[in-house]
Amino acid sequence: MIDLEDELLGDFAADCRECLEKAGADLCAIENGGTEIDEKIVDRVVLAVHSVRAGAALFDLVKVGELAGRTQDALALIRSRKMVPTPARLTVLLSATDRLLDLLNAPGTSNKADITDVMAALAGLLPPRQPALTVGRGAAAVAQSRQEGGRLRVLLVEDDFASRLLLQTFLSRYGECHVAVTGREAVDAFRTSLVRGEEYDLICMDIMMPEMDGREAIRQMRDMEAARGVFSASGAKIVMTTAVSDLREVSRCFNELCDGYLVKPIDLSRLLSQMRSYDLVR
Repeated sequence: MIDLEDELLGDFAADCRECLEKAGADLCAIENGGTEIDEKIVDRVVLAVHSVRAGAALFDLVKVGELAGRTQDALALIRSRKMVPTPARLTVLLSATDRLLDLLNAPGTSNKADITDVMAALAGLLPPRQPALTVGRGAAAVAQSRQEGGRLRVLLVEDDFASRLLLQTFLSRYGECHVAVTGREAVDAFRTSLVRGEEYDLICMDIMMPEMDGREAIRQMRDMEAARGVFSASGAKIVMTTAVSDLREVSRCFNELCDGYLVKPIDLSRLLSQMRSYDLVR
């Protein structure tokens, strides 16, 4: 794991604590609203937890990532109206956000923390085998596609030839891989995929791109999904690729709702691990 500056970790933890404090207040508001779901409030909570989950990988905060992931899965059920936000369930979610706050108050020792109790409580809210609710075409659609021998749809956004060739060769094993060499091309390709109903499951996006940088491209892609009623947690999985010198930019990208990152030179085993964590491959 890359030796990151303490300042960068401190900034990330501070941003996450602020988000989680607001998320706790929003959960209380949901509880006060009874069984009526205010989607905007639920969205804010999911986005806050999503940022924590995605950013945790940047700093190797394993326990933070695991807890945020399971919390996000439970929140996704509420947002999709598959789970009623009863007081008892919201109490579990509040406990989870409180525990995340505790972990982020001392991120350097968070991997040694015992989160067994809160993870078990969250597991009690989920079906026995909860698939990831964050896949581009939906977990059910991807599962059906696998059963029928279908392949993933991948958009690779990279202007460096060597990195592009490496990723394209690898990703082509798992699906149809399209390539864009500028941020603007990537946005155009993404727009076309939505219009045709052929959404991408995975996007690998370099941060430093000509014409339009990766962060702006992500913002526009998520806006297009939102305009079509696709919540970011149910949209394409976006993995940023970057040089070590751009890691501060990576930490900011999680606020634009990317899902993970890879540092160049690309470690393909790490990419495969991320794809598995998104339930894109087995």
